[in-house]
Amino acid sequence: MLNAETIMLYAIPVFFLLIGIELLAGIWMQRKFYRFSDALANISCGITQQVSGAILKLLGLGLYVFLYQQARLMDIPNNWATYILLFLLIDLLYYWFHRYSHEINTFWGAHVVHHQSEEYNLSVALRQSAFQGFFSSAFYLPLAIVGFDPVPFAIIGTFQTLYQFWIHTEAIVKMPAWFEFIFNTPSHHRVHHGRNPEYIDKNHGGTLIIYDRIFGTFEPEKAPVVYGVTKSLSSWNPVWANFDYYADLLRTASRIPRISDKLRLWVDRPGWLPKEMGGLQSVPECERETQNKYDKKLPIGILVYSLFNFTLVLAGTVLFLMSVSKFSLPESISVAFLIIWTLGNIGALLDLKKWAYWSEAARWIVFLIGFIIYLC
Repeated sequence: MLNAETIMLYAIPVFFLLIGIELLAGIWMQRKFYRFSDALANISCGITQQVSGAILKLLGLGLYVFLYQQARLMDIPNNWATYILLFLLIDLLYYWFHRYSHEINTFWGAHVVHHQSEEYNLSVALRQSAFQGFFSSAFYLPLAIVGFDPVPFAIIGTFQTLYQFWIHTEAIVKMPAWFEFIFNTPSHHRVHHGRNPEYIDKNHGGTLIIYDRIFGTFEPEKAPVVYGVTKSLSSWNPVWANFDYYADLLRTASRIPRISDKLRLWVDRPGWLPKEMGGLQSVPECERETQNKYDKKLPIGILVYSLFNFTLVLAGTVLFLMSVSKFSLPESISVAFLIIWTLGNIGALLDLKKWAYWSEAARWIVFLIGFIIYLC
């Protein structure tokens, strides 16, 4: 039976096939699209989002189903016209969720994970926040109340997500003009990932770019794009990636004297400060040629060990997602915790953190004890 979870699982090998093709395209074009640590960190963020989402999915789709069953205003039939209308509405609601994720600090704290990479390739599409689903799911709940069936909603929503994978590349320069006018493309989305002042908070569309044209947030790609965020994450750790911006907000809030301004910080736009602290911060100018990207020179042993463990955890994650319905809640939480712990350790090793060696030793001990208990 075709459902959203099945579609996503079948998409995983396609994702990695396309990443491989992009790697080969980079060799053919004599361009370096990937850096080892960056790609591992991007995919690790995606794995973290998937395993946490497998446990918390009831907060999103589950609430949608509940409202559809208990509070829908009408029964909308499932036919081709409904699917077209649902596609347009989901993309419209995605636009506003995505736009507010750039304009409200609390939302940006989750969405920023997707923008932290200083490269732009297909692995960046997999770099997602573990917390973003808490915010995004609320934007689609009106569709449940109106009466759109959860099944087509989940399928259309999944295809919209899948569409956005291929636009994270520099290997494709431009699509035909008519396509560029209607749909989101690599060129449009490169702008969205830029930290150039003229590119900040532009091109929020998911599948379509027409909503950006309508609501005044469209910007064509002109100057070379400088990727990343204005304050670099400076870490390959996917766990810390989800908390870094919130830690910054807490530090900033501690320096703000008035309680009203402390609260306003969380709902105002990124860069906002009270007037006595400088007011709204300007976006610094940047150039691609002078960008100083975060990097670490790694011993070969750490490279091999990290890749080996990453391969194991990637395979384990696929098996977990395929069979998560067979696990009890405590079992699911335990497996998800072990997966995320492993990814956090890999990121710390790539950051050359000394505590990572002790954490890895502890993880292997816990894993072996748990495996023995499971066999017994």
